[in-house]
Amino acid sequence: MQGSENFSVGSRVRVTSPVVVYHNPEKRNQPFDLNGQEGEIIEVLQEWQGRPISANFPYIVKFSPKFRAHLQAHELELIS
Repeated sequence: MQGSENFSVGSRVRVTSPVVVYHNPEKRNQPFDLNGQEGEIIEVLQEWQGRPISANFPYIVKFSPKFRAHLQAHELELIS
């Protein structure tokens, strides 16, 4: 079930497409594919300093206490 209308703070999500990051603290400076990883949306970026914005990666997903990533709606699916 994909679509931004279903995602809100606190939603459990799974990454459904290949997304390679280099900032995972457990894999320092090595490529890490987020595909299949599960996490929780902790913030949806919609405004900055009181002004509406159109963020390219509006969903901040927390995967572990030290690891977060900014993602797009088409990269996520809702977990029930």
